[in-house]
Amino acid sequence: MTVMATHPPSGPYTVADLELMPDDGRRYELIDGELFVSPAPGTRHQKIVAALVAQLYPICPHDLHVFPAPYAVRPSEKTEVQPDVLVARDEDLTEKNLPVAPVLAVEVLSPSTASNDFISKKAAYERMGAASYWIIDPEQPRLMVFELDEQGRYRMVADVKEGDVFEAERPFPVRIVPAKLLGTLRRSDI
Repeated sequence: MTVMATHPPSGPYTVADLELMPDDGRRYELIDGELFVSPAPGTRHQKIVAALVAQLYPICPHDLHVFPAPYAVRPSEKTEVQPDVLVARDEDLTEKNLPVAPVLAVEVLSPSTASNDFISKKAAYERMGAASYWIIDPEQPRLMVFELDEQGRYRMVADVKEGDVFEAERPFPVRIVPAKLLGTLRRSDI
């Protein structure tokens, strides 16, 4: 379950507070000073992350980079998120993190993170200016694609289910079939 912690006595959480969090396998993220704690992801989640990185990495242009979580996107002292997969421009990277919006942020839903991914994280990536935001539901499987419009707001440009094909143009051309991201892992009891 994703837990939203209350603010520390001195005010909202900052990225300095994240440095004090335990290394316990949970994911600690901040959105506008609010702390979100998520448990370690499950099998279907990790299978999709691994498959997506394996698909994106070899075709990624040389001026872009693909990273799986944990890798911090830290646009401010009160916001640090770790997308399950991200694509970033080479010139935007530092040795420790990505201090600006990724060009693509991907979240794979877990029962404990779904509302956070659809509401809080989507709003945070939109405010940052991440051009593309993908949400993948491993149970369906399903890919929902959001892209910034002219007003800087996300609009859904694709809702791709099971064996249907999504021909992405952003951040680079790639063909995604949600069901193929699970490979041979199809049992619904996992």
